[in-house]
Amino acid sequence: MRPTIEAGSRLSRIRAISALIALFIVFCGIFVTSAPALAAEDDPYRISGNVQLDGEPLEGIVLTVDGPGGLQEVETDENGQWSAQVPERGEVYTVTLDENTLPEGIAVVDEESDTPNIKEAEMGQGGRLSVNFFIGEGERNVTSFFDQLVQRLVQGVSFGLMLALGAVGLTLVYGTTGISNFAHGEMVTFGAIAGFLIVGPASLALPWWLGYPLAIVLSGVFGLVLDMIIWRPLRRRRVGVVQLMIVSIGLSLALRYIFQYMIGGGTVQLPGGNAPRFDLFGSVSMSVIDMVSIAISIVVIVIFALWLNRSRLGKATRAISDNPSLAAASGIDVDHVVRVVWIVAGSLAGLAGILFAYYRPGIKWDMGAQLLLLMFAAVVLGGLGTAYGALVGALIVGILVETSSLWIPADLKYASALLILIVILLFRPQGILGRSERIG
Repeated sequence: MRPTIEAGSRLSRIRAISALIALFIVFCGIFVTSAPALAAEDDPYRISGNVQLDGEPLEGIVLTVDGPGGLQEVETDENGQWSAQVPERGEVYTVTLDENTLPEGIAVVDEESDTPNIKEAEMGQGGRLSVNFFIGEGERNVTSFFDQLVQRLVQGVSFGLMLALGAVGLTLVYGTTGISNFAHGEMVTFGAIAGFLIVGPASLALPWWLGYPLAIVLSGVFGLVLDMIIWRPLRRRRVGVVQLMIVSIGLSLALRYIFQYMIGGGTVQLPGGNAPRFDLFGSVSMSVIDMVSIAISIVVIVIFALWLNRSRLGKATRAISDNPSLAAASGIDVDHVVRVVWIVAGSLAGLAGILFAYYRPGIKWDMGAQLLLLMFAAVVLGGLGTAYGALVGALIVGILVETSSLWIPADLKYASALLILIVILLFRPQGILGRSERIG
């Protein structure tokens, strides 16, 4: 009778932890979604323009601005004017006018361009950029919904694979130590900043093929140092799970503002971020960096899967995730395995940070906070403590985030993943690949 009671008690703890994480993610998601709008008021750089037809302003025309700081969606006001605040000057921004929001029979006309509704312009040192479109009667440059969906699916897979690198490390740490590490997002930021300091032109300026692997190694060392000075002493004192979670939140805030002190409040770019895009098939276009990012993510995930399933350390990691006490009784050095897990988690987070800095594009001191919510969503969605569950959850979250912008504003695209997370937890609290009788 006692094993049944213990199994039920453990399942209750799993559900309680899942519910607590879900509530925290929802709360932080609301805050992060509204934060850019609050922070934008202090940003001095602005892109603006007018949309008029025969001198008459057009209201409600939708435009998107893409570049450092992410994708923004704006609309023209009653005077036909629009503006968007951006974090960097001296960078190239892409402004796209949605011709579906123009009046019937009206299009953007420009005989010198095959895509007149898309313009690229560089923000000068003055911090002001004006982008205007010529509107008149003509044939619209309209991309079909199917082509847009295929493009978003490809981007979603790319984003999901990159997200999986961070989520796998997060779930490894949870499975072996029971720590819900809310400072994992800062480990992602650390990798991106380390890459910038090593490869960036204003620092060591090492070649990328040498600098980025070195940044990943430093990220692994960073994970090990955090375990040595914070987590291992707390484990030896048998500090509770809730207290460890609170410590990780405090560590997250401390690291975040240390990063802000190091690189400032703006956005810095890694070398080669403005790589040209190529048409692959249909309307799908990707840059060389995007394709390399997908290839690297797949190779690293395959290597990690082989390590987890076939190496002695990988098997020991899985054993500790299943039952730490039994693993220790079987002769496994739990402390040694946990140290290795922190190194692996830090290295994967560092790689994810570098790839995200190219995907975003740019590095900002709080970039890890945005990814943290999605990584937790992927981990809880796939199943707490399961590496393969984190991979599946990350792919689902990545595809949902990218495809949802076809129906909802781009600023709210993260909300769709969090909504799916809540729905899954209501019906399957242990996650997609998790099992109710154990974690892992």
